[in-house]
Amino acid sequence: MKVAILGASGKAGSAILAEAKKRGLEVTAIVRDKTKITDGTPVIEKDVYQLTTEDIQDFDVLVSALGFWGDTSEFTGSTNHLIDILTGQKTRLLVVGGAGSLYVNPEHTLRLSETPDFPEAYKAVAAGMGKGLELLKEAKNIHWTYISPAAEFDAEGAVTGAYVAAGEELETDAAGNSYISYGDYAIAMVDEIQNNAHPDQRFSVHQ
Repeated sequence: MKVAILGASGKAGSAILAEAKKRGLEVTAIVRDKTKITDGTPVIEKDVYQLTTEDIQDFDVLVSALGFWGDTSEFTGSTNHLIDILTGQKTRLLVVGGAGSLYVNPEHTLRLSETPDFPEAYKAVAAGMGKGLELLKEAKNIHWTYISPAAEFDAEGAVTGAYVAAGEELETDAAGNSYISYGDYAIAMVDEIQNNAHPDQRFSVHQ
């Protein structure tokens, strides 16, 4: 299976890259600076907006692990571009999403990012990522899956090898915690790459 990882030098992208290679997948990193990939992985050195259909059409899966912390409109801009180049192609798009757009009520009228205790500093990012998800839900003739992590997404957390796949509602443990490490999220992502268990939908993962 041929997999390209956009943003492969970031925290989430590098964890997914390592897990995919561990399982023997044929992986290519797509990054703006090829010097950041030091493990011998083949590289396409391009910005997301430079990518073309020709760049990605031979891959079975394109993972987008992009993060934007300045201009959050980049979430919609980059998603629109990926939709444009993937429309009508066999390549599946798997997106590293956010937890802020998960619902906290059964009616799906209130998102986590809209609750009083959600950190102000992350509201713009959560809104931008949520808009990207809505674009995917509205898109036609494209194969996609969007995976939201738990509310606490821990880059330094231990890899347990276990996770729970859930729906679009935030799930917590008995103590009210919602947690997953980057390593266990990467396991969930590569499981989805291999199994395509959630086509054309968003799901979430937690410990």
